[in-house]
Amino acid sequence: GGKVAALRNVGLEVEPGHFFVLVGDSGSGKTTLLRCIAGLERPDAGEIALRGETMFSSRNDIFVNPQERGIGMVFQSYAIWPHLTVYDNIALPLREGRQRLPKSEVHGRVSDALDIVGLAELADRPAPNLSGGQQQRVALARAIAVSSSLLLMDEPMSNLDARLREDVRNQIKSVTSHFNTTVLYVTHDQVEAMALADQLALMRKGEIVQQGTPEDLYERSTSIEVAEFFGPMNLIEGENIGNSKISTKLGSLHATASDCTTKNVLVGCRPERIRVVPSSTDNSNQIEAIVTNQVFLGGTKVYELDCSGVKLRLESVESFAVDENIFINFPAEALRIFPNPR
Repeated sequence: GGKVAALRNVGLEVEPGHFFVLVGDSGSGKTTLLRCIAGLERPDAGEIALRGETMFSSRNDIFVNPQERGIGMVFQSYAIWPHLTVYDNIALPLREGRQRLPKSEVHGRVSDALDIVGLAELADRPAPNLSGGQQQRVALARAIAVSSSLLLMDEPMSNLDARLREDVRNQIKSVTSHFNTTVLYVTHDQVEAMALADQLALMRKGEIVQQGTPEDLYERSTSIEVAEFFGPMNLIEGENIGNSKISTKLGSLHATASDCTTKNVLVGCRPERIRVVPSSTDNSNQIEAIVTNQVFLGGTKVYELDCSGVKLRLESVESFAVDENIFINFPAEALRIFPNPR
């Protein structure tokens, strides 16, 4: 029966023309933040400005209604009106309410939006006769017709199968780039987030944990929870002995400059960053491993390794047999050092 702070001390700035993604698990606050920006929720405190104009301010008692914010929105459910055709689904917001246009402009705006998403030939089709991917494109076309400069998208591809998601994802990126549209996009899918984002922010428990480019969050994670959210990470227990050297069961491992000063640490390395090397290679980060299992994933293979009792994961295009002895190397620049929470 207690209160939960859905958002806490959240602050972000989205540059014009950028595709900004909010990513996180269910309940992290990302949809609540999007709804506050859209005007569908009223925050208890803070300020929201769009295009330099204040939309909400608790201090100055300002709240601009959703329909007056000039935002195009694409929802998870698509919000398609089943009794209307494709054309009329897009035209209705332009004919009614505060966002209506002069009648002479409506047809051109709708036609342009349909051309962009590749649905011009289906303009007269009843909305219920569309596939899931086509309905998603209708929702995108409607949002573009309402506002080609600022779009908010809330899990728009969660109802599509994996193959269709990739096609639609590429189309969303292409369309928004064409218009130089500013996009704020919500998803729980880390692959989708990294594929779409110019900038992204990982949210946990109503807060932004880390913000930056996809490469920043994947390669330069500031915490274990960030690192593991964006993909598998080998973690090796060790003791910090200074100068970015860590004493572990595998021997001394050297990383590029690290600002982690705690004694008990975890050394992290992505499975695809581990290199398989000849046994003669002289490198302090080289160890011997036994292949204990392999999984074929098409373009790559995933191997489970046993390194003196330490279990590791390796991703490689090379082929190795189970029980084969191999030598692996951890590139110093690929290692991340985190405080050990245990």
